[in-house]
Amino acid sequence: MKGQVEQARRDTGWLRSSSSVSLEEVNNSIKIPDKARFLRKFFAFAGPGSLVAVGYVDPGNWATSIAGGARFGYTLLSVILISNLIAMLLQSLAAKLGVVTGRDLAQATRDAVGKKTSFILWILSEVAIIACDLAEVIGSAIALNLLFGIPLLLGI
Repeated sequence: MKGQVEQARRDTGWLRSSSSVSLEEVNNSIKIPDKARFLRKFFAFAGPGSLVAVGYVDPGNWATSIAGGARFGYTLLSVILISNLIAMLLQSLAAKLGVVTGRDLAQATRDAVGKKTSFILWILSEVAIIACDLAEVIGSAIALNLLFGIPLLLGI
């Protein structure tokens, strides 16, 4: 009886088997020999880690950080600390979800909610991506203005 209940949960919930693999062309793992030295293991993970870290070092973040620091001084350091801790928590939870279920966050969400809710969440995600990219574009325009004197509208 207990096995039937667990099977019913798997069949009806987001734990059911998925037929699609997220990003099939890049869905792979880093190959590390079992007897590799520390530096070899470190560099195997440092490459992808540095690519992810580049997302935090961009003109939008620089412009926002400089403007916030000029206006508020050190009073925003607690906000930066808390937001970085929350970002690390969310990234580790998403990584654990991927390791345990073999799905990314979008696939698990799609399997857990209905089509209507999934569509609304997709639209909200697109709006959030546009808002983030808008900050990048404006930050780049400000950087071009500060460095080369290019007008903001031309920089955008």
